Amino acid sequence: MKKKNKKAIVAISGGIDSSVSAALLKRAGFDVIGLFMKLWSNFDQRQARRVAKRLGISFYVLDLQKEFKKKIVDYFLAEYRTGRTPNPCVVCNKEIKFGLLFKKILSLNADYIATGHYARLRREIPNSKHQIPNCRLLKGKDKNKDQSYFLWKLNQKILKKTLFPNGDYTKAEIRKLAKKFNLPILNIPESQEICFIQTTTADFLKKYLKSKPGNIINTNGAIIGKHQGLWFYTIGQRKGISVLAKASADKGFLPYYVLDKDTKKNTLIVTKNEKDLYKKELIIKDVNWISKVRLPSKVMAKIRYRHKLASAVVNKNKVVFLKAQRAITPGQSIVFYKGQELLGGGIIT
Repeated sequence: MKKKNKKAIVAISGGIDSSVSAALLKRAGFDVIGLFMKLWSNFDQRQARRVAKRLGISFYVLDLQKEFKKKIVDYFLAEYRTGRTPNPCVVCNKEIKFGLLFKKILSLNADYIATGHYARLRREIPNSKHQIPNCRLLKGKDKNKDQSYFLWKLNQKILKKTLFPNGDYTKAEIRKLAKKFNLPILNIPESQEICFIQTTTADFLKKYLKSKPGNIINTNGAIIGKHQGLWFYTIGQRKGISVLAKASADKGFLPYYVLDKDTKKNTLIVTKNEKDLYKKELIIKDVNWISKVRLPSKVMAKIRYRHKLASAVVNKNKVVFLKAQRAITPGQSIVFYKGQELLGGGIIT
C-alpha cells in the first residue's frame, strides 16, 4: 500500500486504533494529516495531539459539536421517544465521520480519508476504460473486532477515497504495533460503544427525556405493572421490568421479557414465554446497497452488531429468515453479507 506523495487525512481520537492507523499510513509512505473531531463535551484533544507529535504529522482540530448534537444526539433521543432503539454509530459514520470528513479532503487537498475501523476494502480494477472502479467492503480480519456492520450506509463515492489500515490486523496485533511505534496510548482503556454516553443509556435518557408513566400488560391484556417511559425499554429486555407482586408470584417467578411497545396507548407489552420473542420476518426502510444486488437475494443477515449471522432472503423492503430470530428490534440496523463482503443494509421498522 505504498503511496508516496499521496496525502491522507486520518481521524485521530487519541485511542489505540486510530493512532496505529495513522502510524501504518506514515510507514507506508503517505503524507499523513491527523484530524481530531470534537463531537461532544467529554472529547479531549490532548491525547490525540500527543500521538500526532510523536508521529511527526500535521494536526488539526475540527469542532463539530453543533452538527453532532443535531444529527446524532437529537436523532438518538427522537428515536427513543418514538419507541424505537436506534444505532447512532451507524448514522455518525455516514453523516459525521465520513460525511463531514470527506468534505475536508477538498479543503486540505488530500487524496484519502482514513479511520481506525476494523474493516477491509477490495478495489476492483475495471476491465475497460468505460467501467467505473468498484470498491467492495469486507469484514475485518479480527472476527471479534470486525466493524463493517457500522459502515453499511457508506457509498462508492466515499469508499473510493477511504483507507482502513487496521483491517488486515487483529486487535492483539494492533496492540503490538502500538508498542513497536512507541505510541503514548498503551494504557488507555477501550472507548465506549456510544461515545457520548459516559455511564449507561438509561442514565442518559433520564437526563434528557422526561418520565411518562404507563401500564405494563401481559399478552392477555391484563395490567400487571407500571413503567416510567417506553424509551427505557427495548425488545427482549429482561431486567428493570417492575410488575405487581401478585402477578409476579404466578408460575414460579419466571422472568418477564419486553415483547412490544404500543406508543399510541403508552403501553409496554411483556411475556413470560421467551419463544414469543422469535420472529421470521421483518420490514425495512432506508436501504443502502454498497454493491449491486439483484432482488430477491439470498444473504446472511445480522440484526444487531453482536448477533449471529443468519440465512435470509431479502426483498425490496422485507426480509424473511430461514429460522426465527430473537428480539428483532425496530430502529436497529439489519446488515447483509455474502461471504466476507458487506452488501448493504437497512433500518428495521
